[in-house]
Amino acid sequence: MPSEKQTAVKYYVGVDVGSASVRAALVDGFGTVLAHAEQPIQVWEPQPDHYEQSSADIWAACCSVTKEVARGVDASQIRGLGFDGTCSLVVVDKQFQPLAVNCEGQNHRNVIMWMDHRAASQVERINATQHRVLNYVGGAMSVEMQPPKLLWIKENLPESWEKVGYFFDLPDFLSWKATGVTARSLCTVVCKWTYTADRGWDDSFWKMIGLEDLVKDKYEKIGNHVLSPGEAVGKGLKPEAAKDLGLPEGIAVAASLIDAHAGGLGVIGADVKGHNLPCENQPITSRVAMICGTSSCHMGVSETPIFVPGVWGPYFSAMVPGLWLNEGGQSATGKLIDHVVRGHVAFPELEAKAAASAHSIYTYLNSHLDLIKKSLPVGFLTVDLHVWPDFHGNRSPLTDLTLKGMVVGLTLSRGLDELALIYLATIQAIALGTRHILEAMQAAGHDITTLFLCGGLSKNPLFVQMHADITGKPVVLSKEVESVLVGAAILGACASGDFASIQEAMAKMGKIGRVVQPNHEHKRFYDKKYKVFLKLVEHQREYRSIMNSL
Repeated sequence: MPSEKQTAVKYYVGVDVGSASVRAALVDGFGTVLAHAEQPIQVWEPQPDHYEQSSADIWAACCSVTKEVARGVDASQIRGLGFDGTCSLVVVDKQFQPLAVNCEGQNHRNVIMWMDHRAASQVERINATQHRVLNYVGGAMSVEMQPPKLLWIKENLPESWEKVGYFFDLPDFLSWKATGVTARSLCTVVCKWTYTADRGWDDSFWKMIGLEDLVKDKYEKIGNHVLSPGEAVGKGLKPEAAKDLGLPEGIAVAASLIDAHAGGLGVIGADVKGHNLPCENQPITSRVAMICGTSSCHMGVSETPIFVPGVWGPYFSAMVPGLWLNEGGQSATGKLIDHVVRGHVAFPELEAKAAASAHSIYTYLNSHLDLIKKSLPVGFLTVDLHVWPDFHGNRSPLTDLTLKGMVVGLTLSRGLDELALIYLATIQAIALGTRHILEAMQAAGHDITTLFLCGGLSKNPLFVQMHADITGKPVVLSKEVESVLVGAAILGACASGDFASIQEAMAKMGKIGRVVQPNHEHKRFYDKKYKVFLKLVEHQREYRSIMNSL
């Protein structure tokens, strides 16, 4: 028979919808991940810069992974459910059926992904308005936000536009599927749709950009009922969804978060006592959470609004209640590393050797760099090789969608050594981009001393060390690698009423594991790399100016 102590354990389920897969975790009240499951989801790329998904495919994957992690646990001990997801746009008709976001009329492809850049001309026109709402997105809206995508649908898919019942941010679609309630999260509408916590929607903005039809129905299509992240939605898990997910009917379902914000929630509030970190005994505002996967997000909070040119926000209560959020970001990081490595002529050789050694390709590349570095620090191998990482445009702090990637220092060599070097230079470029973002945030008034990393790339020790060395700041890794899932579970824990606040749940459930210190002896080298890094974009803009003058 189980003891009283065992039966008293409370569990929470966190579900995370990423770009390529859906994951779920069963988490206890101390933030320990007890079970984990993952399932891939489909992505369509019908033409360049168009990325689409299916909400039905995503929900089916949510159900599959949630059933798996809940299996074998006393259902009565599962207290709450929290969702997070990419800030992709889900389109459904008035009966909540999927509606095509493509010219082919394929209704099952009803999601425009966050990384879709089809609305480039629409966002350019929106930014030309210089409307006051743009002050809260770093001065210029990103093509990855929802208003330009809505405008693209209206201008390019008039039939779909006429049939639309609801536009959801993906995290809000998930909470609707679970509860039947169309309430939106403050996180999504503030960060991606121009809603503000104090004024709500700004009618003049939507009218100015040509989407006045959204105002006419009192914003029913995009949300006129907004909840704080972690707040309980409706009456909890509805019967149909409970059956699909394998969870008890009526358990608390939380207002959701965007995936990066869930990762921030999972790490940024952790207790750091005893680790000799500069943020110890300092407010949480001295920390930046960096969530690094397909793309990377840099989340910093402040007690008063800080306007950072080229960095999204300030957003009030969008991640941590009562604090303002600034969000920097890089549109392609994990995706860029994968692109560079898999596109190299030596990739088949790498793949074969990694498989023969029973290692991942990235573990093998890290070991290979150690072999070829000889007496040098590994980072110094790129003294003549430099990368500008904006292969998918610059999100922060330059907010220039048109920027392209650059590599300087190529030779005719085609072997595994050269692949390892371009891999290293790409990781360094991403870290230099992080330094660029942090400097913009600090120049505007943030006081940042410590980085907290989570997400898939935080599992790569070379990626972590380069970020410490290049930024000159210690990097804290969470005890649980799956911090985004812990963040989603924190939402469920708050919705259940088992914690008095998000802050209390963050402190109890967010645990730190390892600390990686910067090697200050390498500072001079990386300061020089950073000067070269900034010169690269100067040169790109200069040669583009020359070509545009023809």
